[in-house]
Formats: sequence, C-alpha cells, structure tokens
Amino acid sequence: MANPIEKPTLVGTLNKLKDEGFTHDFNIHNNQLKSGDITLSPKEFEIVKVYRFEGASDPDDNSVLYAIKSLHHDVKGTLINAYGTYADDNADDLLRQLDTPVPE
Repeated sequence: MANPIEKPTLVGTLNKLKDEGFTHDFNIHNNQLKSGDITLSPKEFEIVKVYRFEGASDPDDNSVLYAIKSLHHDVKGTLINAYGTYADDNADDLLRQLDTPVPE
C-alpha cells in the first residue's frame, strides 16, 4: 500500500522558508510591519508567496503564512495571520493595500 501524501504543515513551511533566508518574524504595528528594529511601510515590502493552512480536526484552526521581502532594507521574513473568524483586522487592512499572490 502506498504512503498517503502528507500535506505541508505551518511549522514545516516556516522551516523551509527560514532555510531560504526568510529569517525575520514580522508583526503588525501601526499599519506597518515590524521585526525588532526594522519597520516597513506597505510601499517598502512585497509579498512573495502565500500559504494557507487548514486544521484537520478544528475548522477554527486556519492560518495564512506570508513570505515577505523588502528590497529597500534587504530583508526577508514571514507574517502569520489567522483567517476567518479569528483573523487580525489590522493585518487584513495592511495586506489589502498590496498585490497579494493567491494562496497555495
């Protein structure tokens, strides 16, 4: 019997992206992305890829992982947000200002 195909996990995808240089962990603060002493306005970064994850047993366990880069500051990182009921409205507002790729 063949092994079932494993779905990518949030942690596995984060580790893969870190190996690719996406090392900053971004958070939303005052309609900007922030990681340590780096602050990016919407014009200073782009979303390279979007990954969507759904919990197998809990429909409330849904998240979106954004791979982000900024050529202005030569940094790459990630931003995680829930979607659906538990989505962060501040993150949604900021991300609506960008051309966001379709989730995988």
